[in-house]
Amino acid sequence: MLTILGFGMIATFLVLIMLKKMSPIAALVLIPALFCVFVGKGAHLGDYVIKGVGSLAPTAAMLMFAIIYFGLMIDVGLFDPIVRGILRFCKADPMRVVVGTALLAAIVSLDGDGSTTFMITVSAMYPLYKRLGMSLVVMTGVAAMANGVMNTLPWGGPTARAATALKLDASDIFVPMIPALAVGLLAVLVLSYVLGMRERKRVGHLSIESIETVLEPRTEAVLVGASGSYASPHRPVGDAGTGPSDSDDFQGLDSARETLRPKLYWFNALLTVALLTSMIMEWLPIPVLFLIGAALALTVNFPHIPAQKARIAAHADNVVNVSGMVFAAAVFTGVLNGTGMVKHMADWLVGVVPDSMGSQMGLVTGVLSIPLTYFMSNDGFYFGVVPVLAEAGAAHGVSSLEIARASLVGQALHMSSPLVPAVYVLVGMAKVEFGDHTRFTVKWAALTSLVVLGAGILFGII
Repeated sequence: MLTILGFGMIATFLVLIMLKKMSPIAALVLIPALFCVFVGKGAHLGDYVIKGVGSLAPTAAMLMFAIIYFGLMIDVGLFDPIVRGILRFCKADPMRVVVGTALLAAIVSLDGDGSTTFMITVSAMYPLYKRLGMSLVVMTGVAAMANGVMNTLPWGGPTARAATALKLDASDIFVPMIPALAVGLLAVLVLSYVLGMRERKRVGHLSIESIETVLEPRTEAVLVGASGSYASPHRPVGDAGTGPSDSDDFQGLDSARETLRPKLYWFNALLTVALLTSMIMEWLPIPVLFLIGAALALTVNFPHIPAQKARIAAHADNVVNVSGMVFAAAVFTGVLNGTGMVKHMADWLVGVVPDSMGSQMGLVTGVLSIPLTYFMSNDGFYFGVVPVLAEAGAAHGVSSLEIARASLVGQALHMSSPLVPAVYVLVGMAKVEFGDHTRFTVKWAALTSLVVLGAGILFGII
């Protein structure tokens, strides 16, 4: 019964948000609360929620101060040269813009933190999508998939969890998987090219006399459509909630904005490098690093208190939306774990594998990793499910290393899971509805995961 209710709760949540019948925050809170009552454990709802909130509180704090920090870096102009460089590569071509999004997300993902990746990627690419009238769900989808493939780096999380759960060396898991993951990243780039060509056909090319023009929100450039007609760069696009409007003009990269601090550029650049280095080296907990970084950036760039208050207020909407979403997700995860639904779902999925497939447990693990890492947290999957799969594989002569490698396959889809806090940073900063992002991304991310699995089998890794 718990298995059915668990799948029913997840399905209900996904359907309601994709059909836009409920907001993600409301759905994350009310649906698990209702199913908790159905399970007969309504009296324990408070305990489940408090435990869930406690486990996600550091993440919420990290996101809160990370949003303020990167928001300040955008304000002071740290990312302006990146945008100009990408724009020169893109040449106002939607296809190049989408491919550039994938490349930027993959490169920034080397720091191992999804939230940081999405903040930097959206900060750099958002103005291009807005000015070209491109669909923002293409940006969020491509960024999430590129980050998902790169999330398998040993310091990214999943590989370390698999190594810990199965008592293996992380390098023994990751290094042999590099060819398959490289094919997965190539698949993301090819997909970016295809999606970019679709966008090029839909919106055409932007005619500009100077590349820098796109950085000026008040400049009236024109779109040359496929039919040769001209249209306003502010026209709405086909995807609801994803296109620019006359009242939503992007002001973030105005080269004349008062918040620019060109004399402090190298201070801000070095501070950001030091922050990311500290994260990778794990010198301090990430929430503490961002708290200190935000305080330093705010104090040095805006020494006067009224200016500091103004900058915090300017980013308050993003902070509230993302932090609120994380705490709402704590209700969802708290009920899933507290009621035992996650364990029963995992046990059922493992149990339905026929004995005849025992020798193919690597393939089974890879296939199961795609839905399971979407429907549950990485902790739940790697510490709860993977050891069970490894035991089943060992009984049929399949090594734990093969199981561990196969368990990484689903990460391209995992990064769009409603249980991943970073995805709310992505959709929040891009001003994209979570349901729109889910509906667009899931099929492509699942396909990317299957490509990684196929490459792993082809190369003899899995």
